[in-house]
Amino acid sequence: MDRLDAMRAFVMVARSGSFSAAADKLDKSPQLISKYVSQLEAHLSTRLLNRTTRKVHLTEAGQQYLPRASQVLDEIDAMENQLGDLQHKAHGLLRISAPVAFSTRHLAPLINQYQQQYPDVDVDLHLNDRKVDIVEEGFDVALRIGHLKNSSLIAKRLTNINLVMCAAPEYLARYGEPKTMEDLIEHNYLRYSLLDNDNSPAAHQCLNQRPHRSLGTVSCNHGEFLCQSAALGQGIVLQPTFICFEEVNAGRLRLIMRDNEPEPLHLYAVYAHRQLLASKVRAFINFAADFYGDTPYWDSCLTTNQ
Repeated sequence: MDRLDAMRAFVMVARSGSFSAAADKLDKSPQLISKYVSQLEAHLSTRLLNRTTRKVHLTEAGQQYLPRASQVLDEIDAMENQLGDLQHKAHGLLRISAPVAFSTRHLAPLINQYQQQYPDVDVDLHLNDRKVDIVEEGFDVALRIGHLKNSSLIAKRLTNINLVMCAAPEYLARYGEPKTMEDLIEHNYLRYSLLDNDNSPAAHQCLNQRPHRSLGTVSCNHGEFLCQSAALGQGIVLQPTFICFEEVNAGRLRLIMRDNEPEPLHLYAVYAHRQLLASKVRAFINFAADFYGDTPYWDSCLTTNQ
């Protein structure tokens, strides 16, 4: 017996005064309504309704049971309606994990405009270059850059992430501008230390082989530091446009070897479940994809630095 169905049948019979009227309101057969009420009475070991050929009447036990059963059903209906509203309206706390360098430059405007459109959503943002366990650590969504490996997680591409090689005009004037991959071996490389050499772009592998020693080598786990060092004439850097675009647009860095640029990476929104996805999460993912677009604003440097 489904106790809630049985309670609902009893309450409707008591309110409507007959099994047939209750059956019409609940869109079930009178026989099934009668069965539900009989099962409920058997479960409670007491009679709730006195039945006659023309009408039903509440027993003393039924009179006591009716208001409590009605309250339980009303609370359940209210709870389900509230959850339904949450599913259709972006609401509540949205927990996001995102990479540091990208977020410090490009996430604040997105979140600001997202919350203007969805003011009932609070955001708890965690900046970390570590790949968090979304389910274990309780995140609704994680932003990740790269080529994603197969997993049980769901990923939606938000935009492209282009990698470019660049150096300061002063550095290129002093040491010459490389034209081929082999030329890169003779230049000083400002190395991003978190890049996996085995799965890295070919340019990174060439630059990493035998760096020019006259200026001293630099490696760092933060791309913005490397771009600033490159702008000071320290060497060649291989970084995403979302980090170096301002230096390039200002002329402090110049793009080189455009024909040898690596295949674009992607920015993904990663989440755990496709079905029954909370409205706040779906709204954020769709908003982010529209906000950045296929050609994000930081890629302006790809056309202004020809």
